[in-house]
Amino acid sequence: MEGKRLVNWRILVCALCLILIFSGLGIRIYWIQTVDAARIMGQAQEQWDRNRTLQPARGAIKDRNGEILAFQGKAYTVNARLKGRDEKDKDVVKDPYYTANVLAPILNAPVPELVKMLTKPNKVVELGRYGRKISEEQKKRILEAQYPKLPNGKQVEENQLPGIFLDETTRRVYPNNSFASHVIGYLDLYDAPKMGIELHLDKELAGEKGQMQYKRDGAGYQLPDGEGEYIPAKDGYDVYLTIDRQIQDYVEEALDVVDRQYKPKGMTVIVSDPQTGEILAMGNRSQFNPNTYYNGISNYTNHAITSMFEPGSTFKIITLAAAIEEGLFNQNEMYDSGKYTIKGQVPIRDHNNGVGWGRISFLEGVQRSSNVMFAKLGYERLKLEKLRAYIKKFGMGSLTGIELPYEKEGNLINLEKPQSPRDWAATTFGQGVTVTAIQQVMAVGAIANGGELLKPHIVKELRDQHTGAVVKRSEREVVRRVVSEATAKKTRDILETVVTGEHGTGKQYAIDGYHVAGKTGTAQKYDPNTGKIMDGHYIASFIGFAPKDNPRLLVYVVIDDPATDAWYAYWGKMMIAPTFKSIMERSLQYLQQQPDLPRTSSDSSKDKTKKAAQQQAAAVPAAVSQTLPKFVGMSTTAAQLRAKQDNLTVTVIGTGTKIVEQYPAAYDQVVPGKQIILVSDRLTGAKMPDFKGKSLREVMEFASLLAMDVKATGAGFVVQQSIAPGTALNGKEKLQITLQSESKPATAATPTQEGTAPSGTAPPADSTAPAGTGGANEPE
Repeated sequence: MEGKRLVNWRILVCALCLILIFSGLGIRIYWIQTVDAARIMGQAQEQWDRNRTLQPARGAIKDRNGEILAFQGKAYTVNARLKGRDEKDKDVVKDPYYTANVLAPILNAPVPELVKMLTKPNKVVELGRYGRKISEEQKKRILEAQYPKLPNGKQVEENQLPGIFLDETTRRVYPNNSFASHVIGYLDLYDAPKMGIELHLDKELAGEKGQMQYKRDGAGYQLPDGEGEYIPAKDGYDVYLTIDRQIQDYVEEALDVVDRQYKPKGMTVIVSDPQTGEILAMGNRSQFNPNTYYNGISNYTNHAITSMFEPGSTFKIITLAAAIEEGLFNQNEMYDSGKYTIKGQVPIRDHNNGVGWGRISFLEGVQRSSNVMFAKLGYERLKLEKLRAYIKKFGMGSLTGIELPYEKEGNLINLEKPQSPRDWAATTFGQGVTVTAIQQVMAVGAIANGGELLKPHIVKELRDQHTGAVVKRSEREVVRRVVSEATAKKTRDILETVVTGEHGTGKQYAIDGYHVAGKTGTAQKYDPNTGKIMDGHYIASFIGFAPKDNPRLLVYVVIDDPATDAWYAYWGKMMIAPTFKSIMERSLQYLQQQPDLPRTSSDSSKDKTKKAAQQQAAAVPAAVSQTLPKFVGMSTTAAQLRAKQDNLTVTVIGTGTKIVEQYPAAYDQVVPGKQIILVSDRLTGAKMPDFKGKSLREVMEFASLLAMDVKATGAGFVVQQSIAPGTALNGKEKLQITLQSESKPATAATPTQEGTAPSGTAPPADSTAPAGTGGANEPE
C-alpha cells in the first residue's frame, strides 16, 4: 500500500512539474509572440539587415590640356591595438616606448606624442594626424620594421611591432606640390575641402554617396537572395581648369625669383586670354604645399581675388577710356602739369612732388602718368556721375563671378559717398578706391578685346571621369559692352606709347618683336589700424597685353612692399619688368604667337648671318617652318595630342606617362618632315625606329637620348641598320648603320666615316627669356 502511494505521489509530482514547465513555456511563448514581439523583431532586424554606404570616387582636377593637378590616391591609416580581444590575442602593443621610437621617424611624429597615444586605456587607438592617410612609401617602411630582414637576407617571421596594423583608405594627392596651391585648394585629413576649386566645386568633385542594403546570418555571411535596396554611388566629375600648366610654370618660376631675392609682403600674377576671359595662370606669394598643409600655412589668402588694394595708376586706363568714349580727350591738347587745385582742397600733385614737366600735351600726360591730367579729365570733364557710372560699368565695386570662393567686391566709398570733391577726384588716378586684381584684369581685358567686359572663367569644363564626356562647359560670357571698338582701339594705341614713347614710364616693359601696350602703377599703403599712410611702403604693379591690336595674352603683376632699400621708382626695373617680360615673352612663344614687329639686334654678326640665311632661302623654295612647343612636363597623351593639332610627327621613346626630354628643344624652328623625339619618364619598352632614309645626325639624336652606342659606315643617308625596327630596347644595345649618298651607288665595305655617339648627351635645355632692361618705374 505504501508503495502504491509513493508511486502515485511521484506521478503527481511529475505531472505538476510537467504542467508547470509547459505552462511556463506557454506563457513565455505567449510573451514572446505578443508582449515582447516588437522588441525581439527589432533585434533580429538589426542582426539580419545591414546598410552599407558606398563611397564615390572624387574627381580629379586637371589643367586645360589634361595635366593632373589633384587626384584621389591610395593611402593608409595606422592604428594600434592596446588590449587584446581575449586572453589568447597576443597581437597588441607590448612596448609602447620601443614602438613609438620606431614609428616616429616614419610618421614624422614626436616620440612623446606617440607614447602618450600608445599608453591610453583604450582597446584601439588611431595615431592622430601622424598616422592618418600615410603614403605607400610610409606603409612599406612600417612593414619592413615589423618584419625586417636579417643580414643573411632572411626575413624575420615574428612581428617586431605587434599591435600596429594598417587600414586602407584614400587621400588627396597634389603631384606638383605648391603649384597653383591657392587656386586648387586642398582637402584636410578628414576630407573636408578647404579653399580654391576643392571648396568651390566640392559638390561636383565629390559626387553622391550610394547605399546598399542586404541580409546576413548570425555568423555575418550574406544570405542568399538577401539583397535589398541598392543605390549605386555616383562618382564625382573631373574638373578641367582654364589654367595652362606651362604658362603657370612660367608664373611660378618668375615669382620664385623675386620672392627669393626681395622677400615682398605679397605678390600676385594673373595671366588671361582677354578675348575669352579665361584665366591661363594665377599665382601668389607666399604659397603652401597642399600635401603637407598641416605643417602650417602662413597665408590662406588668394590675393588675386580676395585682397583689396589701391591700384594706383593702372586704374587710369578706365578714366582714359571713359574720356575718349565721351569725346573729352584730345591727345594734342595742352595743359599745365605739376599741380591741380580744387577750391578749398589740398592740391593734387604730379608724382614728381608736384614739379611737373611744364606745359605738355594730353598724350604726354598719359605717357608720364600725370595725376593732374587725369584729375582734369575726371573731375572737370566727366564729373562725378559719369565717372562713377563708367567705373561701375568696368566692373569695379562688384563681384566678377569667377569660380573661386571668398571673392571680394572692392570699395567705391569715395564715389558713392564722397566727403569732399578731392576724394572722388583722386579716384581718377587710382587713389581712394580699392579693387581686386581679377577686377583689374577683366577691366583692362575689355580694352584689349575691343570694348566688352567678360566674365572671367578659371573652370573650363566638367567631364565624366569614366567616359570623358563633357557634362558642362564654360563659354565666352559677355557681361556688357563698356566702350566702343573705336574707343578701345584708340586707348590701346595710347597705352602702347606708354611703352614706346619718349616720355613713357613703361619703356622697360617692351618685348622685342611684339607690340606691347600697358600701364604702370604705384600706390601708397595705409596702416590698417590707424588708416594713415605708411611712409616708404608701396604696392607697385604693371598691367599689359600683347600683341597690341589682337591681344593673345594679358599679364598683371602686383608686388607688395618688397624688402629692399632701393627707391620705389626703381622697382619696375628691378622686379616688375623682369617678371612681366619673362612670363609674357615665354608664353607668347609657347603659344606660337608670331611676332608682329621686326626684331632688333645690335650684333652685326647676327645681322650678317640672318642676311645670308635670307639670301639662301631666296635661292631655294622655302619650307614653311613653325615654332616647336615645349613638350617637356606634358603627359605623353597630351604631348601626342598637341603634336597632332600642330601637324607635327613625333616619336615617343619609352612607355612612361610624362615627357621628360625632347629634341629639338622647345621653341626651335622646325620644318615639315623634321624628326621630333620625345622621351618619356619610363624607358623600358622603348622600340627601335626605322631609320632608313634618315641622316646620321637624326640617328645620333635618338641614340644620345638613350645613351646608345652607334657605329656608322658610309656617308649620306641610312640604308641599313643592325637592329630591326620595332625591336624592344633596354639602352645597352650597340647600333650599326650603313649610309649611302643618294647620288652614288652602294660601295663595298670601305669605311668612309666611323664614330661613336657620345653617351648620355642631353638635348639643348629650354632657355629663359632675358630680364628687362633700362628705365625706371614711375614714382606715383
